[in-house]
Amino acid sequence: MKLLTEVSLPDYPFTLNHRAPILMMGSCFTDNIGRLLERYLFPACINPFGVTYNPLSVKRGLEALMHKDAYGAEDLDRYNDLWFSFDHYTGFSAPDQAATLQNINHSFKEAKEALKQAGTLILTWGTSWVYRFNLTGEVVCNCHKIPAKKFTRTRLTTREIIASYESLLPELFEFNPKLKIIHTVSPVRHWKDGAHGNQLSKAALLLAGDVLGRQFPQQFFYFPSYEIVMDELRDYRFYTEDMLHTSDQATRYIWEKFQEALISKSSREIISDLEPLLKMLEHRPLNRNGEPALKMTTKMQEKREILKTKYPELDWEKM
Repeated sequence: MKLLTEVSLPDYPFTLNHRAPILMMGSCFTDNIGRLLERYLFPACINPFGVTYNPLSVKRGLEALMHKDAYGAEDLDRYNDLWFSFDHYTGFSAPDQAATLQNINHSFKEAKEALKQAGTLILTWGTSWVYRFNLTGEVVCNCHKIPAKKFTRTRLTTREIIASYESLLPELFEFNPKLKIIHTVSPVRHWKDGAHGNQLSKAALLLAGDVLGRQFPQQFFYFPSYEIVMDELRDYRFYTEDMLHTSDQATRYIWEKFQEALISKSSREIISDLEPLLKMLEHRPLNRNGEPALKMTTKMQEKREILKTKYPELDWEKM
């Protein structure tokens, strides 16, 4: 007896593995899946501009990675004694201008190299609502707690999203000819405009992605994370207490689907081999100096050395 409607996964003409870098940009859902890729030592660069919710800010970040060498003082603004960039989220801000630029450029240079080398770019759009800074008319990634009257909030049309990426994608594929893009729509709901407003926002993202996938069928692909949560996980127990963000259990479920559809067989074997070691590392003994804990540490070190020999290509410094 079937108790759910299972979402069909596409047959992708490529897989992700531990050899080719993966760049991930977009909403907090990108962070969730990205941290799992990091956990299993995939060469993943995750949200170098911070969490970015709307397609135009994601596009702006990608254009910067292609065309800028670094961010400079001219790219910063100041508010409430903090220097910040409208291209970045608040975690990069600092009272000192030099520190802000150092934070931004450390992440930026890593991402620029990742985009050059990446086999896969994963883009997660969260909302089609954007904030335009009134002084410049530019869409911002984050408002940095500047008063709302300084911005105009609008919802992007499907056509606006498509037009912005029709110009971006050929440039991206010229910058990195081997690049494949996986597009997802975040299942996290944006409730400011209510249930109907959230659905309209998501619909624009889904429709735009569908058109782009048909225009670039060899390079732009869709992964149905939104549909998996809406249809397979149609229950509030798969959400956190705010009833808007997906729970760790839901993220794990989507991760299993993601592996099934997109992770190579060899990398799934690596994941399986790493899991026992990761569970040991995450275990917190009550008495770290006790004999059981010391035995566990020795066992972990032995297992780590065995795996390092078996998989020398992995970045073991991250574990």
